Amino acid sequence: MATPFVHVENVAKRWNGQLGVENVSLSIPRGSFVALLGPSGCGKSTTLRLLSGLELPDEGRISIDGRDVTTAAPSDRNLSMVFQSYALFPHLNVAENVVFGLKVRRVAAAERREKLKRALEITGLLGYENRKPGELSGGQRQRVALARAIVANQPLCLMDEPLSNLDAKLRASVRKDIKKLQVDLGITVVYVTHDQTEAMSMADMVVLMKDGHIQQIGAPEDLYYRPANTFVAEFVGSPPMALIEGAALPGFEGVPLIGLRAENVHVAAPGQGRLRCQVSECEFLGSETFIGLTHPSATGLTVSMPGLKTIPAGQSLDIGFADEHLHFFDASGQRAETRPPRPAE
Repeated sequence: MATPFVHVENVAKRWNGQLGVENVSLSIPRGSFVALLGPSGCGKSTTLRLLSGLELPDEGRISIDGRDVTTAAPSDRNLSMVFQSYALFPHLNVAENVVFGLKVRRVAAAERREKLKRALEITGLLGYENRKPGELSGGQRQRVALARAIVANQPLCLMDEPLSNLDAKLRASVRKDIKKLQVDLGITVVYVTHDQTEAMSMADMVVLMKDGHIQQIGAPEDLYYRPANTFVAEFVGSPPMALIEGAALPGFEGVPLIGLRAENVHVAAPGQGRLRCQVSECEFLGSETFIGLTHPSATGLTVSMPGLKTIPAGQSLDIGFADEHLHFFDASGQRAETRPPRPAE
């Protein structure tokens, strides 16, 4: 098995006894795009700061490209960073901001000019060299930060929620730019986000965290189709996976919780469904409408219907679904890999 490019082994970080992260272990292949995903306070930014050297772990070991960097300074880790705040110097123009790190490292002027031109071409900033950050849009400022990471020419780039200050349309555009840059340059990216759309659309590997612990590591489709526990099931996906008490479904009385995705639910004829629910809301999204449902033994039940559908709140609706689309969870919320045996007839 190939040696991972970035290896994090049983890392922990605490502040005055308060948990930051605990028992975090990661193996990141060279050239991959890894998203650290989770709600606020889950430990994803702390993990990134430990990788960067901005924080040092209380326990565990971190290696990059086969070298132990657990206590190394950020400047000794051969990485670049892109921050949420852009971190641009307001008094310097675009070109000066991009090559600032090269000047600090005393890179020759000819090499700086060559790297600057290439980075501006890649990020679509040619012609903006003499503008100050205050004269740029949010998306252009983020591209300057990306250009600065490109000229650093480091094999590892850490990104801390770089798109959270942009509007939705611009986020989608810059998201594509970042992914294309990562592929074209062949660099390894570790990307912190609380936005599952960013993580699922960009990453080869998603690391979902909660309360300082890793909940699941895998490809986006693994987290969506095979969630390791009920937290993953409810966090990943829009709408999230519904959870139904097994006692509500004949034949599954011995199962504590059953998961079901909205796309696997259909409206059944009255009296022909497997659950009778009440409509709580209708959310029209253009090509489809999400119908929110309530049932005393379920949470998060939703059915997707094509086009515009308006159903009054409180109306009864029968729903159906196939057994093959059910996910099973034990009493602790962990995924059960085998379906339970049906009771004897």
